[in-house]
Amino acid sequence: MIRLVVFDMAGTTIDEQNVVYKTVHQALLRAGFDVSLDAVLLHAAGKEKFQAICDVMQHLQDGPVDLARAMAIFQDFESLLDTAYGTLQPQPMPGAEAVFEILRQRGILIVLNTGYKRPVAAGLLQKLGWMQGQIYDLLLTADDVQKSRPHPDMIFEAMEHFGIEDAVEVAKIGDSIVDVEEGKNAGCGLVAGITTGAQTEVQLQTAQPTHIFHSLNDLIPAL
Repeated sequence: MIRLVVFDMAGTTIDEQNVVYKTVHQALLRAGFDVSLDAVLLHAAGKEKFQAICDVMQHLQDGPVDLARAMAIFQDFESLLDTAYGTLQPQPMPGAEAVFEILRQRGILIVLNTGYKRPVAAGLLQKLGWMQGQIYDLLLTADDVQKSRPHPDMIFEAMEHFGIEDAVEVAKIGDSIVDVEEGKNAGCGLVAGITTGAQTEVQLQTAQPTHIFHSLNDLIPAL
């Protein structure tokens, strides 16, 4: 029986028009890298964003990544993102709030987790008007753990917070390969890739999730 569901944010429960990955793409272009947005989505989706930039750079070149150059790109990314978020109006993904309400009625805990820094994640939730204790039960970000996705640290942190000892009682849902890997590395009883965000069904299937969802509404019958 699932007692807790860990949801990714952007592309899974929140529609922010892929602004973060578009901004990663913009920062890399400004640094002189010839890279497509599709390549950024493939190699960066779901990850802590400095690591994401390093991974895209590694894909584009031979030899080790210049970490100083990567940090400069990351700092440019953060500046560009602050500007982009100033005018962004995020929306809930279709079905998100209704699914949350059904879960809460069933006594199932809702955790939101993300590869974003906490201020970025908190800003998205504030714009949506999603309050902890009303819409969701806990927010965990890459800032809160030593190792971000695909490591299972955020899921383990959520389990410890709520006193859940067996990951079989936890479900993980996200729109990227590293979301699926995070759930599998934690040993979650249900691990779903969802096709509403950064990566395609074919890409998600390479990580071998237990389920593929095309809508958050698919979660309820799966439970």
